[in-house]
Amino acid sequence: MTGAEVALFGIAAVIIGYSKTSVGGLAVVAVMIFASVMPARASTAAILMVLIVGDLFAIWHYRRNCDVALIRGLLPGVLPGLVLGSVFLAVVDDTLLKRAIGALLLAMVLLQLFVNSRREQIAERAHGRLPALAAGVGSGFATMTANAAGAVMTLYLVAKQVDKVRFVGTSAWFFFLINCVKVPFSVGLGLLEWTDVWRALALAPAVAVGAWLGVHTIRRISQRGFEVVVLLASAISATVLLLA
Repeated sequence: MTGAEVALFGIAAVIIGYSKTSVGGLAVVAVMIFASVMPARASTAAILMVLIVGDLFAIWHYRRNCDVALIRGLLPGVLPGLVLGSVFLAVVDDTLLKRAIGALLLAMVLLQLFVNSRREQIAERAHGRLPALAAGVGSGFATMTANAAGAVMTLYLVAKQVDKVRFVGTSAWFFFLINCVKVPFSVGLGLLEWTDVWRALALAPAVAVGAWLGVHTIRRISQRGFEVVVLLASAISATVLLLA
């Protein structure tokens, strides 16, 4: 591993920690970094371990800010989404997967822009089982194939008009659960290795730095302004992967 690769992994770890304790969409930049440094298929398992480290920091800090009812509504759709994502991973090659990740991220950006432009109308339709089921399936598929479920979760919670702290706390617990469920899927696909675990542990201090920064900035910045930055980062990441 070169010095440049080590630096990129460190930057990605800080971004993951920051996104886990603030607004989650920024994690797609870390997804892009891992997919650029490693083969795309292997990167999905490698970053999964780092995401779980970030989840642990986030659920500790936001342990009292989780909306259990929202998570309960999402869970029935997650497993079918994970299965679909696993099948997709099993049949596509590395180049196609990298471009699929880019296309998925770009689609999430466009959907987020659509939601932002029609928040009032969408909020009226976001209640009920069908939107929750769709968000669950979408989260399961997106997280299994691209570790990009944060964008799906953002769409759902923005549509539900969840306040910022409850938004982050609910996302933290949801992704901790979903990422733990993904581990046996990654093992079954032959993607997860012990080197991924050791890398995640080595990157834990960088994740902790990012988590600390996220905690100390979430209450000091404009939600609207941060969403714009996240969307720009997502669009850039998607473009890089599509052109790879």
